[in-house]
Amino acid sequence: MNNVELLINGDQVEASDGGHFERQNPITDDVATKAAAATIDDALRAADAAAAAFPEWSETTPKQRREILLSAADALKARSEKIVEAMAEEIGATTPWAMFNIELAADMLIEAASMTTQIAGELIPSNRTGCMAMAVRQPVGVVLSIAPWNAPVILGVRSIAMPMACGNTVVMKTSEICPNTHMQILQAMQDGGIPDGVLNGISNAPESAREIVETLISHRAIRRVNFTGSTRVGRLIAETAGRYLKPALLELGGKAPAIILDDADLDHAVASIAFGAYMNQGQICMSTERVIVDESVADSFVEKLTEKVKTLKAGDPRQGKTPLGSVVDKMAAQRIERLISDAVEKGAVILAGGAIDGTIIGATLLDRVSPSMKIYQEETFGPVACIYRAGSIDEAVRIANDTEYGLSAAVFGQNTVRAMNVAKRIEAGICHINGPTVHDEAQMPFGGMKESGYGRFGGKAGIDQFTELRWMTIQDGPMHFPI
Repeated sequence: MNNVELLINGDQVEASDGGHFERQNPITDDVATKAAAATIDDALRAADAAAAAFPEWSETTPKQRREILLSAADALKARSEKIVEAMAEEIGATTPWAMFNIELAADMLIEAASMTTQIAGELIPSNRTGCMAMAVRQPVGVVLSIAPWNAPVILGVRSIAMPMACGNTVVMKTSEICPNTHMQILQAMQDGGIPDGVLNGISNAPESAREIVETLISHRAIRRVNFTGSTRVGRLIAETAGRYLKPALLELGGKAPAIILDDADLDHAVASIAFGAYMNQGQICMSTERVIVDESVADSFVEKLTEKVKTLKAGDPRQGKTPLGSVVDKMAAQRIERLISDAVEKGAVILAGGAIDGTIIGATLLDRVSPSMKIYQEETFGPVACIYRAGSIDEAVRIANDTEYGLSAAVFGQNTVRAMNVAKRIEAGICHINGPTVHDEAQMPFGGMKESGYGRFGGKAGIDQFTELRWMTIQDGPMHFPI
């Protein structure tokens, strides 16, 4: 069992009232982590520490911030063994998924480091004689980051790297499901040389999450809210941020479609969809949940995909013998089981998988799914994909867009011009042609549409989110006034 404390102004401290909460291993039910349960006073102290550190940090040079972020990337990799262990114990993650998290998160720190010299403004021609007008970007102040458990290192680092690269200070509210994993990130940043108070970490008991979050959002020093998680919670975050007029960046749920056109390379499509649907047990916001295939190739494609899915076994990730591990907890497993049962009762056919043993769920493929089934609309967030047959491109696009979500999508076809035209019609912030729906790179403008959120992470898009654009002028010469 690991003990996790709060990180406030560079010090690891207990909660002010000594409170704590426990996170259980999803497979064994043993206590994986005992974490400090922050109080309202703790949350306020963290925000105050970030506010006090902001003036000095905001004046650091791009070179200084770059060197610290690059050092933090190395420090994160140096913690690989601890992070792999924490992810296995807290969320049932496999070693390959944990290592992928670490590598991509390190890339995000490197990319953020490169952005420190790209925070640029512009000169704008003025209609006033002798006036030089500028659009200037400046850091906003304190950023509240709230990161989820499913890709904890990737999304945890993403929530803090660009804000700090832009000269902001941060309060990170860690996930109640993986407090130790998130604390490993914060400690890596400390190892990299982040000054005291620039990055603060608050863990909280699940029952106090809402109160802690509202306390932080309402704090006068908090100028941006940065949330990745479910659409249900994202809506609450947006409502709270709106009351306090705090801009919020939201990356929420998804129900990604993959369209298989009649000229697709079926073997390549099968491999891509198997990865996109079942990597990390389908617990990725970009996971392929809807496989929409042209009727003319449907039988052949479905046969190939079924055989592939049957090979994707699930097991205890600590043993390292299976490509799939555990879902996050028993509640998630029960919810997934209810969705599968509802679909089968209403006419869906299980082509592969369907077996559930506690939190171990084999890769599952459903056919003949219809709008009457809950799984048609609800985000599964588990190792389940559904087949839909389409008689035309128009019908395929209609099915792809028949959802409130709009994060990631894919189109498979060898006529890339036609595939691109299909991609343009899909209502999603991200679309890949002949590639899986699960694809993330540090420099890309990552984000969704509709109930998948708004705003963009990554590269220069991230600079837009975490800086204020100000209009400034310099008057050189006399001016004439009407009064």
